[in-house]
Amino acid sequence: MATRKISVSPAIAAAQTLLGDVRDLIEAARLRVASTINSEMTLLYWHIGQHIHDCESEVRQAGCSDKVLPSLAGHLVQGYGGSFSEKNLWRMVQFSTTFPDEPLVISPTRQLSWAHFIALIPLKDALQREYYASMASIERWSARTLRSRIDSRLYERTVLSFDADTLVAQEPTQRAIERMSPALFMRDPYILDFLGLHDAWQEGDLQAAVIREMEAFFLKSGMGFSLVARQRHMQMDDQDFQLDLLFYHRRLRRLVAVELKVGEFAAEDKDRMEHYLRWLDRHEHEPGEDAPLGIMLCSGNSSEQIELLELGRGGVQMAEYLPGLPARHVLAQRLREATRRAQWHWAQCHLEVGQG
Repeated sequence: MATRKISVSPAIAAAQTLLGDVRDLIEAARLRVASTINSEMTLLYWHIGQHIHDCESEVRQAGCSDKVLPSLAGHLVQGYGGSFSEKNLWRMVQFSTTFPDEPLVISPTRQLSWAHFIALIPLKDALQREYYASMASIERWSARTLRSRIDSRLYERTVLSFDADTLVAQEPTQRAIERMSPALFMRDPYILDFLGLHDAWQEGDLQAAVIREMEAFFLKSGMGFSLVARQRHMQMDDQDFQLDLLFYHRRLRRLVAVELKVGEFAAEDKDRMEHYLRWLDRHEHEPGEDAPLGIMLCSGNSSEQIELLELGRGGVQMAEYLPGLPARHVLAQRLREATRRAQWHWAQCHLEVGQG
């Protein structure tokens, strides 16, 4: 049987071409904006580090070197966000001394983000830094992928094998999903702080939509939840983390950390929550409050899983379910409903875009 050709009218073809052209314009503009913001922010951090470094000798002579950085950080964090913490200001000093050449920092061929430079700064070997910086730029690695490549000792393996071309050729297929894009770049907490948008919320993101629904559920439950922060930025061991939701429970008198996981609960999720709870216990815990509590909301393929965690003497442990918290089956049901609604809205939005 002869196949019948489906003809497309000139009007539809023209509309599809127009849609494709406009999309290309939007994506190109986004890329230029992201590139410009990145260059300006990275250069700003470099200059801040240079200023602090240049002032160090004068400060030492004045005998108050231990007080300047904490004081400076306190004022900057209050005015411009957590990206200007004392630890990050010290990173900026290291940045300016590790990369003393200003043109290399803002080179258009590099376009590495601040998170990339944080991963590169600890590397002592200049050739090693150059290798990873070049690879991250050429292959458009995210900062997470760069850290993974450093941890896997890619440079050392390349040097030992003398077969760099083979390894480089394999990179595009090994971690394509981790490549940087303008959308991913603009979610960087350092970028949001730099633009004064550290409370920005990603409306179009599927996972963020589920989190918004769960946030509304906790706040409307009447059980004493007060919102402290969304996407709470934490710095631990030279890495940056964002906790989905942080509440204060008035009745329980303790902080409650809520994290959404798309997939089944795993050991690494428990470890991550332990890091969150220890950070909160160290930096946010007030006298008279009980230790922070963690709630993992896991949305799996077949079922929802709710895990309650708290700090113990030997580390994080499963906690007793407390009065004042929504029942597990209620949380599971709400999570299931929120996930389904978010998936439906997400599908509708993409369908509308696709239909132009």
